Amino acid sequence: MIKINKLTSALLLFSIAVTSCNDYLDKLPDDRAIIDSKTKVSKLITSAYPTVSTILVSEISSDNVTDNGKKYSTLPQVDEMYRFKTVTASDNDCPRNLWNGYYKAVATANEALQAINDMGNTDDLKAQRGEALLCRAFCMFQMSTVFCMAYDSLKADQYLGLPYPLEPEQSVNTHYERGTLAELYKHINADIEEALPLIDDAAYDIPKYHFNTKAAYAFAARFNLYYQNWDKVIEYATKALGGSPIDCLRQREPYNTAAGVDDYFNMYIQSSQPCNFLMGPAYSIAARVLDGGYLRYAHNMTVLSYDTYWAYSPWNPSTATSGSSLLWSAHSLYGNNNIVREPKLEEIFEYTDKVNGIGYVHIVDVLFTGDETILCRAEAYAHKKEYTKALADMNTWAEANLEKSYGSTTRKSFTESSVNAFMNSIKYAAVHPASEFERSIKKTLHPQGFTVEAGTQENLIQLILYMRRVTNMLQGLRFMDLKRYGIEYEHYIEDEDPLTFTAGDLRGAIQLPADVIAAGLQANPRTTDDLSGNGAEHMTGQNPDLNKPNTSKMYNERVY
Repeated sequence: MIKINKLTSALLLFSIAVTSCNDYLDKLPDDRAIIDSKTKVSKLITSAYPTVSTILVSEISSDNVTDNGKKYSTLPQVDEMYRFKTVTASDNDCPRNLWNGYYKAVATANEALQAINDMGNTDDLKAQRGEALLCRAFCMFQMSTVFCMAYDSLKADQYLGLPYPLEPEQSVNTHYERGTLAELYKHINADIEEALPLIDDAAYDIPKYHFNTKAAYAFAARFNLYYQNWDKVIEYATKALGGSPIDCLRQREPYNTAAGVDDYFNMYIQSSQPCNFLMGPAYSIAARVLDGGYLRYAHNMTVLSYDTYWAYSPWNPSTATSGSSLLWSAHSLYGNNNIVREPKLEEIFEYTDKVNGIGYVHIVDVLFTGDETILCRAEAYAHKKEYTKALADMNTWAEANLEKSYGSTTRKSFTESSVNAFMNSIKYAAVHPASEFERSIKKTLHPQGFTVEAGTQENLIQLILYMRRVTNMLQGLRFMDLKRYGIEYEHYIEDEDPLTFTAGDLRGAIQLPADVIAAGLQANPRTTDDLSGNGAEHMTGQNPDLNKPNTSKMYNERVY
């Protein structure tokens, strides 16, 4: 178990979002504290980090989960997420909670920036300005991954963006427009570019809970990957990784000594790990849902065996088993046939009243890592057809994430010919697989706003996307990869027709909260078929008191 004092220390760096977006976009605070010193503004900025998480909605919307059947329970909001319906609940992790939480943090960042301006924007406040700008940019970026389409240079001027407040509110009558996705990305980019040269690690007592230099450049790399600025991805990922990238990747061998789920989790989220660039505590039930508290929609043995950790791949010659897999994490899984997980995301419960058994549900999200950052750079190199450099990054990733040998398999360096040979030998996965033989790690790509050339370029990108998938499990990043590459997939539903997520699917932009739409912001467009019903008729579980500790059976047995 994580000691509560450690959790409390981490959470003191953040503030919970508890009021609606309208409170920040339509009301003026009448009791603002006077921020007139460097110390005060630094303290204020700690509340500009979001305390909400996109993990649950992104994982449930992706192809990392499937339906275990109606006999298992779920939460109403999770059922709606899985069915790509408008989420009507307002609990933790729902769109309304995300909207409120991110805009709360943006408002705080703007207060800090205004205070810095009022103090003369002096040189000794540069680090604070840079941090506040990155907090604002990060919040808006995270919201864009949920409420907007993937960036497509050919359609960004038509796709809807989000309101981007640039200063504290001065009038209760301020009118907001969503603008376009192109405008939204332009604002995010401007904040990042201004902030990067201002970041100073010396300004932080606990750098891993702030936008330290590595985290800042890792964020810039991911943003530019989604923005399709390949040169910028390479530049910023290189600055994050430094001259010896392997030193910034997770060293997996020590995890083999983990005594169980709690031990593994505690090792994974240690801020002392060089691979962990930025940590983000959040109020979230993501771990409770995704770790087996509700079994209907889950990463089960089928997905594990043919799509993720145990899939047939260049490092696993035997499908549906870890017996010969070189992937370290393939041997660090817990659960059963209905739920299998790597224990990198676990629930932390903070009691506020032990007598009545109530409190807050938390997670600690590792927001940026060296392992993901090097794959951002590898993908960018592949897009630029600099295949030797892409392969070098893929091999560095392999050095950290694959064992030298396991069972009958021995690790070999990736080469252009070896990647081509493997990828050309397997079939594309079916969107609606009739059996496990129609599943594979190779997906048909429909890139959104860019092209992928058949042959070496596609083959490298296919493998990089698979590396990203197993690296970023339970971090919510797979959904954006699916959106960016227009990968079509199904959400199987027992005794019903499967749901198909298509390339450029409008449902990739999660619907705005109802009260936000009612206040005048334009809703995300939907097709006629998507407007029938809201999924409520399919709910298979009641919404319990989520302010109480989890009493569901968790599945902590090792899976081999």
